[in-house]
Amino acid sequence: MGMSIPYVLSGRTRQKSRTRDALIDATRQLIAEGLTPTVEDAAAQAGISRTTAYRYFSNQRAILIAAHPEIERKSLLGANPSRDPAERLGAVLDEFFRIMLETEPQLRMALRLSLEHGSAPNDNSLRRGRAVGWIEDALAPLAGKLSKQEIRKLALAIRSAAGIEALVWLTDVGRLSRAQAVEIMRSSALALLSVAVGDRKRQR
Repeated sequence: MGMSIPYVLSGRTRQKSRTRDALIDATRQLIAEGLTPTVEDAAAQAGISRTTAYRYFSNQRAILIAAHPEIERKSLLGANPSRDPAERLGAVLDEFFRIMLETEPQLRMALRLSLEHGSAPNDNSLRRGRAVGWIEDALAPLAGKLSKQEIRKLALAIRSAAGIEALVWLTDVGRLSRAQAVEIMRSSALALLSVAVGDRKRQR
């Protein structure tokens, strides 16, 4: 038996793509309002029938996953970036934080879903972020000074200190403003870079 073709890819694909996008946009609007929308909620918001909506998303989790922001950019560095790792990292962090704050409701929702009891440990549908790659791009001039493995380890350390998880803790638990949280995340990330470079110099 052959594999079944997803509904959105069979016939009238442009119209179906517009309908799917409308449902996702409606879901994001509802999430931004502090709701945890169901397929029916998104359908009502988008002015689409429930029957039609369920052809695209079989359950609430599926539509919430689809609403997770997917940023396709391979680099957050602008044209003619600096060759200084600290300046490059600072520029990437500034753009990363802008994106994070702009999509915070969806990122919070995705984080909550990823922590739900019963979520498959190997399910990467809610962990599609590109932040580590963006950070590695910023650290590229360190090649030759740090090994590939060391750069990867540093990028992971920086990401652990600067991301939606840290933002949630700093604002919800630490009771800081978002501006204060961003300042702490940025300074922590740059401090990790400074320590990593300093440690390598001392080892020589």
